Amino acid sequence: MSNEHHSPGSANGEPRVHSDVNFEPRDINTRTVLLYLFYLALSVAFAFFVSIYIFRFTTDLATKSEDTPIPVRQGFTQGLPPAPVLQGIPGNPNDPQQDLREKIQADEAANQKLEWIDKQAGIAHIPVEDAMKIIVAKGLPGATAAPAGKK
Repeated sequence: MSNEHHSPGSANGEPRVHSDVNFEPRDINTRTVLLYLFYLALSVAFAFFVSIYIFRFTTDLATKSEDTPIPVRQGFTQGLPPAPVLQGIPGNPNDPQQDLREKIQADEAANQKLEWIDKQAGIAHIPVEDAMKIIVAKGLPGATAAPAGKK
């Protein structure tokens, strides 16, 4: 490592000039770059405030111009959704478990009913247990054979 002091100039006080390397002071102008960044920030802020104004204006316009609620929201004025009200939510007087028990009871009663549907055609509604016994005793009617022409 050298302890010599190097001066940037030549011996006669003039700056050193290299014939192949040149510096042009106008390569970059810092003032222009800073002005560009300032105007960019200013335009971004302006666009932000304009978008906030447009959002608030259109929201106020929509709330003022809407006289009646849309049909989906008309039932919400009392706090309940529009009919039909689903089971199990507040405001519905029906108990879903009780409805299920009643449905199962009605299905069981329909399966055990014995009545004529069309007496002249011989169509009757009979209990499932009796229908299963008849099928076991007589068997199911056979299926028709497929046409022999197609394979």
